[in-house]
Amino acid sequence: MSGTSLDGVDGVLVDFAQGPRVWAHAGVEFPASLRRELLALNTPGENELHRAALAANQLVHLYAQVVEALKPKAQDLPIRAIGAHGQTVRHRPQEFGGPGYTLQLSNPALLAELSSIDVVADFRTADLAAGGQGAPLVPAFHAALWARPGQWTGVLNIGGISNLTVLGPSGEVLGFDCGPGNALLDHWCQQHTGHAYDAQGAWAASGQVDEALLQALLAEPFFAKAPPKSTGRDLFNPAWLQAVLSGRHLAPADVQATLTLLTAQACARDLRRWPEARQLLVCGGGAFNRTLMAQLKAALPEVQVQTTDACGLPAMQVEAAAFAWLARCHVERIPASVPAVTGARAPRVLGALYPATEA
Repeated sequence: MSGTSLDGVDGVLVDFAQGPRVWAHAGVEFPASLRRELLALNTPGENELHRAALAANQLVHLYAQVVEALKPKAQDLPIRAIGAHGQTVRHRPQEFGGPGYTLQLSNPALLAELSSIDVVADFRTADLAAGGQGAPLVPAFHAALWARPGQWTGVLNIGGISNLTVLGPSGEVLGFDCGPGNALLDHWCQQHTGHAYDAQGAWAASGQVDEALLQALLAEPFFAKAPPKSTGRDLFNPAWLQAVLSGRHLAPADVQATLTLLTAQACARDLRRWPEARQLLVCGGGAFNRTLMAQLKAALPEVQVQTTDACGLPAMQVEAAAFAWLARCHVERIPASVPAVTGARAPRVLGALYPATEA
């Protein structure tokens, strides 16, 4: 998995006969040049088709590095398939008078060639074809792990974009994107400090929240939109932020503090749609932002807010494990989309299979 935070690739080796059980985790950071190119490809630019194809090839070589690091951990057991999500650079579902599109850069045939393992990729387009948003896709996996009869539970992934899963007491599975997660935080931090991200939210903690800016940011219509809904850097990007900041003269640390609270408030508002929920499990890079986690807890005083580590799956492994699970569903021809989440007409088997080359 390489998500909207654009920090690198995470991979897990998962045995679904036992739990699921994560046997191993490996990761690799993006080279700075690739990260810059992937960020640039989120918006229209010169010669972008050529550049996107080359970036996809470079990305897949990183995927292959992660796979090679994980292979020895399987010992003598065969690896059935790789679930490879690709890098989202555009997400425009249900637009342009039709299903719209979602675009994840990848070259799964090359990954199958490099790894000699079947690859399942292109997870989102089948749901779009059925009238859905193609996102979020992880709620079905969250339900398989953490749904409990008689209990409402929230699962919040804070990557570049934040998305919430709500698991109901009678098997309900709901989910949608809340808004920005780390995308704007990382951008602002890198622009003003030179660091890739605000480690543990320390810089945000040094600033003061500007209430007028916070309310202006929360006025974005996406926040009030009813689910199903999904978003990405197409909306929550530096240009969007700069438009709201125009004419305001604030210390950079105060902007960071306000952006951090924006993420917390947007996520908390969404969970409060289900006041019966008393547990929120948090995963993704945002789970390591102490300031953000403290703000979530303050905004949800009646809710037990903790990372997924408390339930046996480390916060940085959840997304990769989810796409391993989705790959398994594809191999077994199990529909894995949730119409109540994406708005599709019916569940669909997700993904496309790229067979490994015979040795």
